[in-house]
Amino acid sequence: MTLDLQAVNAALAAVVDPNTGIDLVAGKTVRDLRIDGAAVRLRVELGYPAASQFQEIRSRVEAALRAAGAATVQVDIGSKIVAHTVQRGLKVMPNVRNIIAIASGKGGVGKSTVAANLALALAAEGARVGMLDADIYGPSQPTMLGIAGQPSSKDGKTFDPLVGHGIQASSIGFLVDPDQPMVWRGPMVTSALQQLLTLSNWNDLDYLVIDMPPGTGDIQLTLSQQVPVTGAVIVTTPQDIALLDASKGLRMFEKVGVPILGLIENMATHVCSKCGHEEHIFGSGGAQKMAERYGVTVLGSLPLDIRIREDTDAGRPTVVADPDGDLARSYKTIARRVAVAIAERAKDLSAKMPTIKVSNT
Repeated sequence: MTLDLQAVNAALAAVVDPNTGIDLVAGKTVRDLRIDGAAVRLRVELGYPAASQFQEIRSRVEAALRAAGAATVQVDIGSKIVAHTVQRGLKVMPNVRNIIAIASGKGGVGKSTVAANLALALAAEGARVGMLDADIYGPSQPTMLGIAGQPSSKDGKTFDPLVGHGIQASSIGFLVDPDQPMVWRGPMVTSALQQLLTLSNWNDLDYLVIDMPPGTGDIQLTLSQQVPVTGAVIVTTPQDIALLDASKGLRMFEKVGVPILGLIENMATHVCSKCGHEEHIFGSGGAQKMAERYGVTVLGSLPLDIRIREDTDAGRPTVVADPDGDLARSYKTIARRVAVAIAERAKDLSAKMPTIKVSNT
């Protein structure tokens, strides 16, 4: 039996990517398709990291092609993450393909914990990830990522990020004494953050996650205008006062042309570790109502769970401490949704544009 291209394409069109909801043909993810009689060979190239999903997608492709009459099937699968567009007037950073801002309108909603686990989840799915701790007044990522020490500098001008659990990290917390208060005015803070961002020798990152300082003041607005951000994720809790402040954060990014990738509802529910009773202690459905109001997506909900607090306090966030557990799976699902939202955006083609030079002859 000899398979033809039409039959193979029809079989592949019946395979739906579980993360995007789009079939492999419509999603243009099929590469290097080869048909030799009843033998089929191809590569599936995803635009987002999804290492935990590779086997499932491979099995779906193999089953579809065998049902179409293929005797042997060879499926290679991988991810190719490219740079996507940022705010008008800004350029994508060298060695950093995409920047994700993790923000909240107020403190106390668990934004930094979500940022750390989200970065680690992207790395666990196969991406090269960095973390910029942008909270000058209260840097928490060194503790959460279990990183100590000071960055080194080869040229006396730039410095190498420190590495924890496989991700590159830069924070003012690496440069000052942990007990030293940062009594700085806004312009000093903004300047320090720009230096942390631009003077760190980021090494070929697919994603740089920025743990933004809480609030919507001058510092946050200046950062949003000066940092080339691919998209922002808003972290909130379900109660009305948190949603009110989260809405302000969302509107701030809209004003400066940064797309909102979605909302994460943190502390959505609490399950008693003793009796198993589940209770929505901060209310329920708040993030969904906000999403409907502003036309954005709820990327996922996370529980108020003592394990998350214990893991981050110990410098081993939940995605690392229990990579196969239920909480880690939730973080990885959210991470894939964030990455898919970025992959669906327009690609940055500036590196491919020709450079025109005018000279006198």
